[in-house]
Amino acid sequence: MPKYVIEREIPGAGKLTAEQLKAISQTSCGVLSKMGSQIQWVQSYVTTDKIYCIYNAPNEEMIREHAKQGGFPANSVSQVATIIDPTTAE
Repeated sequence: MPKYVIEREIPGAGKLTAEQLKAISQTSCGVLSKMGSQIQWVQSYVTTDKIYCIYNAPNEEMIREHAKQGGFPANSVSQVATIIDPTTAE
């Protein structure tokens, strides 16, 4: 299944409390539950003013529908072409 990186511009994201992050996560999981097993949230990285999310989904449209239903921004959605890590150098 294709993997996507979603960039969400959320001013002050790095200052969100644990409770706020929990609420966002619960909202996301609730939407995912309704959408079915074709879309999966892998993990997210919270930075100062953005959250970068990794999702598995059959297409970009499903990613954008999740964002719409959850009320989340999806400023950029990019399909991952390949993954590299330190073992790629071997």
